[in-house]
Amino acid sequence: MAVAIRGARGGGSGGVGAGFRGFFSYRIFVSAMFSLLFIATATVLLTTRPSTTHQHSRFRSGGNAYMHRTFVALNSDPLKTRLDLIYRQANDHITLVKAYAAYARKLKLDISRQLKMFDDLAKNFSDITSKPYKSSLFETDGNLDEDVLRQFEKEVKDRVKFARLLIAESKENYDNQLKIQKLKDTIFAVRELLGKAKKNGAFASSIAAKSIPKSLHCLAMRLVEERISHPEKYKEDLPKSEFDDPDLYHYAIFSDNVIAVSVVVRSVVKNAEEPWKHVFHVVTDRMNLAAMKVWFKMRPVEGGAHVEVRALEDYKFMNSAYVPVLRQIESAKQRFYLEHKMENATKDGSNTKFRYLEHMSMLNHLRFYLPEMYPKLHKILFLDDDVVVQKDLTGLWKIDLSGKVNGAVETCFGSFHRFSQYLNFSHPLIRERFNHKACAWAYGMNIFDLDAWRREKCTETYHNWQNLNVDRALWKSGTLPPGLITFYSLTKSLDKSWHVLGLGYNPSISMDVINNAALIHYNGNMKPWLDIAMNQYKNLWTKYVDNDMEFLQTCNFGV
Repeated sequence: MAVAIRGARGGGSGGVGAGFRGFFSYRIFVSAMFSLLFIATATVLLTTRPSTTHQHSRFRSGGNAYMHRTFVALNSDPLKTRLDLIYRQANDHITLVKAYAAYARKLKLDISRQLKMFDDLAKNFSDITSKPYKSSLFETDGNLDEDVLRQFEKEVKDRVKFARLLIAESKENYDNQLKIQKLKDTIFAVRELLGKAKKNGAFASSIAAKSIPKSLHCLAMRLVEERISHPEKYKEDLPKSEFDDPDLYHYAIFSDNVIAVSVVVRSVVKNAEEPWKHVFHVVTDRMNLAAMKVWFKMRPVEGGAHVEVRALEDYKFMNSAYVPVLRQIESAKQRFYLEHKMENATKDGSNTKFRYLEHMSMLNHLRFYLPEMYPKLHKILFLDDDVVVQKDLTGLWKIDLSGKVNGAVETCFGSFHRFSQYLNFSHPLIRERFNHKACAWAYGMNIFDLDAWRREKCTETYHNWQNLNVDRALWKSGTLPPGLITFYSLTKSLDKSWHVLGLGYNPSISMDVINNAALIHYNGNMKPWLDIAMNQYKNLWTKYVDNDMEFLQTCNFGV
């Protein structure tokens, strides 16, 4: 019984000891496995980490390596966390300082104190991260020296503090400067747009000035139709003796605009004290000859004044063998149409060659042949078709021209309207013969002494210079430059009240000056018969339009 009990006890004790031994063996096995797994993982991590010793030599160019080292260091050295924060703060302020420096340059403050300080500050930020602390902080794989880190942090904070003070001091000034600069940029842009608008406006105005209004075209067609329908009414009259009488007051008007010529003639006659002594020599082209003759047949001039209407082609001496401009017109037209197809020419209305042909119109250059056109006359008054006469002009014939050929109103004031603006003084022929400061005068109302003209051989002078200017090296185009040359030192200046200019482009002419003028001139693009005419001057012209003319009403001529 006793054995049994001891056996039982011994068997129980052995069973419990075996259980404990199995339990501890299992724990040791698990611990060993985890240890092996940890050692294997650590081995993999240590053997696969890239070496950064030779990859990056500078702080600013080793961003990726530095970030990798920072990631690893965060698990090993708390001082590197501080270094990373200091680095970011320095980098942020470098960017901010460079931004303000860029603003300063944009505001043209290159020589300002602030710009220099910003540039120096940005350089200092970069220097402290690349020179003194390069090896001790940014290129080490070991633990950081806390004293070095503190010194680095102190220098960065000092610079950050200074940067913030400088930015606070300059911010308001830069904001104002930026606003001023933006305003200047806006003004510059607006000026550019205004310049383009002016050019476009001038071009559109030029097109409007050169085009024929529908009402004028209608008027010409109606007059020609009247001539065709009633040929018996418009037979050619014999020349009147008054046309060659040197004791009368003779006017020369060269134009293809019927209504404009009628206004000039009507305004002269209405203001003349003795209208029957006034003779008008109107010359037009062949296309408008019939319309011009019919007008003056249907609406005879009041007061007994005389009107002679002729065509340019009636003057037989006007041929290319004698007239240089005609030769140049023919030559220029041939070159123009050979070199430029018409479709290309119409695409560019500002084509200089096209404008050159227009200015070479023979009706414009006919003024240089007055002595040959009217051989029996001693004096003649040349008028443009865009003028209105407001006073009796017979006083012009009484002016002593002192042996000179041309009586005209001078247009120069200050440095404006001098010979240098019309002639090419870089050319030796012009430079040697003329004074660049000589005062220019105006065409539009000119009293010519034809006897003095013949004596001075002015037409020959004109021919010589026109032949020299075949390549347009002496002047570009128009009739005023050759007129200035032809009548150089042969022009007598008249009182400005005889001839007031600018009503076709200048809106600020005093009405007192206009009312006191003997003749007003609508030179410029805003002709009084066009829709673009200036309203404040238009009535001075329209009051001389013959509104009783039936065809004006038929053609809806807006006056």
